[in-house]
Amino acid sequence: MPRGGARVVSGPPPDPNSLKQMALKDGWSTLPAEGRTGPAPEWPLVSAQPRELELWESMWSRPQAVAWERLGQEIEVAMFCRKLAEAELPKASVELQKVVRQYLDSLGLSVQGMLRNRWRIAAAAAGPEQAAAVAQPRRRASARDRLKVVPSGEGA
Repeated sequence: MPRGGARVVSGPPPDPNSLKQMALKDGWSTLPAEGRTGPAPEWPLVSAQPRELELWESMWSRPQAVAWERLGQEIEVAMFCRKLAEAELPKASVELQKVVRQYLDSLGLSVQGMLRNRWRIAAAAAGPEQAAAVAQPRRRASARDRLKVVPSGEGA
């Protein structure tokens, strides 16, 4: 096992609202909320079960598919579809479920995976009220704001 040094998943995930991350020119990729348009690529593996093809079509309409296409990850997505179809079967092994979880993270299909890949999904078209709420994060109350004034009484 390697010793010392940073690992791929060591430490907290990157924060998209961090000022340091915002300062980076190529830090975060914004994926379209409507997902990838167009037909799914051709199945890259030897053969496919019907459930694998269902998953394949579904995966290629997600926002993450824009990045997969740019990165040429067709084989990884196909392998994920195959393993997910196997993991859905009754009495699937825990090891297989762990593999599916790893694929979820590496393909950016989980929240943790989105953070690790530095991907965020664009906000869907919203009204002006919703856009203003998203643009201005809620300010936490300070310690002074949380203090409560208790009137001094005779019976205290």
